[in-house]
Amino acid sequence: MYVPESSSLHLERDNHVFYFCSKGCMDKFSAPTQEAGKLKVKLAVAWILSIPVILLQYAFPYIPYREYVQLVLSVPVLFYSGSSFFQGAYQTIRMHTGNMDLLVALGAATAFFFSLFVTLDPHGIPGASVYFDASVFIVTLILTGGYIESVTKARANSAASKLKKLMPEKANLISDNGEIIETSLNDISPGNRIMCKPGDIIPVDGRVLEGRSEIDQSLITGEQMPVLKGAGDHVDSGTTNLNGILKIQVERVGSESTINQVYQLIQLAAQGRVKMQRIADVFSSAFIPIVIVAALAAGAFWFSYLSIYSHQPAFEYAILAFVSVVVIACPCAIGLAAPITLLIASSASSEKGVLLKNSNSLERLSKTSIVLFDKTGTLTFPDPVIETVSSAGMYSTDEILTYAASIESNSNHPIARSIVKEAVGRGLKIGQGSDIIETPGAGISGNFNGKTVQVSRAEGHGSSMVSVTINNVNAGSISLSYKTRDTAAEAIKSLKSMQIKSAMITGDSRGEAGRIGSILGIDDIHAEVIPQDKAEIVKSYQAQGLYVAFVGDGINDSIALETADVGIAMGSGLDVARESGDIILLNDDLSGVPFSIVLGGATIAKIRQNIWWAIGYNSALIPVAGGILVPLFGLSIFSLLPILAALAMGLSSSSVVLNSLRLRRRISRSAIKYLQAGGIPGRSTEPKAVA
Repeated sequence: MYVPESSSLHLERDNHVFYFCSKGCMDKFSAPTQEAGKLKVKLAVAWILSIPVILLQYAFPYIPYREYVQLVLSVPVLFYSGSSFFQGAYQTIRMHTGNMDLLVALGAATAFFFSLFVTLDPHGIPGASVYFDASVFIVTLILTGGYIESVTKARANSAASKLKKLMPEKANLISDNGEIIETSLNDISPGNRIMCKPGDIIPVDGRVLEGRSEIDQSLITGEQMPVLKGAGDHVDSGTTNLNGILKIQVERVGSESTINQVYQLIQLAAQGRVKMQRIADVFSSAFIPIVIVAALAAGAFWFSYLSIYSHQPAFEYAILAFVSVVVIACPCAIGLAAPITLLIASSASSEKGVLLKNSNSLERLSKTSIVLFDKTGTLTFPDPVIETVSSAGMYSTDEILTYAASIESNSNHPIARSIVKEAVGRGLKIGQGSDIIETPGAGISGNFNGKTVQVSRAEGHGSSMVSVTINNVNAGSISLSYKTRDTAAEAIKSLKSMQIKSAMITGDSRGEAGRIGSILGIDDIHAEVIPQDKAEIVKSYQAQGLYVAFVGDGINDSIALETADVGIAMGSGLDVARESGDIILLNDDLSGVPFSIVLGGATIAKIRQNIWWAIGYNSALIPVAGGILVPLFGLSIFSLLPILAALAMGLSSSSVVLNSLRLRRRISRSAIKYLQAGGIPGRSTEPKAVA
């Protein structure tokens, strides 16, 4: 909800000031993991005690001292588990606004205190019943939704923490006399020299002084193809030294290093993301005053009327009218509207291999204007695949592949992995090479089966080529290229049919990006992009009023996944990417992207339908609760009004549940139709409001 800057509850983080409607919201923001733990305990207490309260109300209505047992069970639910609602209500009253907290607190407290009065003085209001079940039911359901939100925020912080854990804690410091000393990374300073061995993660930003090696920059750029680095070249923290010894002059370390800047950007993006404003807040600021005024008006009318024209107990009937109006307007069905629908949507999506992590993303997902795809590992498979094995005549293609794989099995280069994988796939017997020498940027050589084998790497346009020589004679060549995922082209086509734009962001060369783009039908391409720039590109589309979904798989995509309106992560991606995403494609099936958008639109449409049904239903019955039927049935109707109010609440809730159950069938039956027709239920074509 909107919170004015006059709020006394605020905190500053990373030079940004955040304002809150309640202390509970501020605590969840500042310490999401701890608050999620506390909320979990409150939620457990609420469910454990609410269930027997409901059973006593409807299944065992004649148990002796039933009301007293319900009272004892309800107190912890209301004043311990539901304490945050009362705190939020207090703050929103102070700020002269309205939110769901106020609606929940008003309905739950009225039902509870009226029930308390009836329990302690059963003859005070003849015919009155207790509503402890309504009180605890409201709190428990809304609390469940709050717990889901807290878990989402905790996971966002977890993603950033995992990124830092990947970094080594020690570095090989080169002393002034040339001695190599293993030292804590905290003791390394700019100007120091360190040594990195093959396989080491480079812990600092710096410049190469001596040595040559291929560097795997996929952690930073997302691209699997290593880059050759030599004397004078810059290297970033978080990249991996593959096959050479490097001596590096330290330039930046700790909080100033590239990997730590990425970490800080992930946290800032997670904190600054605009969350879905609950639909209930849209009407609550107007609905709450209407309910209160209507309840007071009904009570005042009957008190005045009966005091003047009747000898009936005016005050008791006035209280009954007031309580009936408030109880019948309680947000029980409104509280059910979203959780039940989201539960069904999550179940339906998981059957399609789509994991819905953050339910708050559904509204933004339904409004998606453009989908930005990372290339390597997302639109394409992460490693290149063998296209052809060509023989120069002396050796068969299988022999060439066997010799090459036996040497390449000693390397962790992506091309080497692909050659070995192809040989294994063909059932070839890979041997163990000896005297292996890997020359960064050039290739690898060694002895196998009594022969000298050399595999030389040469980059081609849009593909990679290696030549294989055996005993200094050209044996043949192996060509490789990045292959697009099987469902990539169909997903892009489906998005176009839905009038949603597609774009590609990659750290790869413009030539390779253009090749993949032409295969998939993507014209909007951003190539040679670093992670920070990915986030800026996302922001540039958002500045145009577009709702942006970003699909990625690596740590380098984490910032963009958090910055986008919706982050969609590949299931095979690294843990950090999966933690940053709102939606996970468990099977790496890109058809899940258009399906998710359809799912978001259908779910939001159903939630809106449920909420407006609940509002309309309760609003229509407010006059009944206020006593409009008295001229027809007499004052005796007042003894039934609380019961009718409870019945109305039950019918309202039941209708919401039944309507939500139709969502699964609607999604299964209509997804293909929506994709083909380009229409998405609940989808808004209005651009995002931008400053």
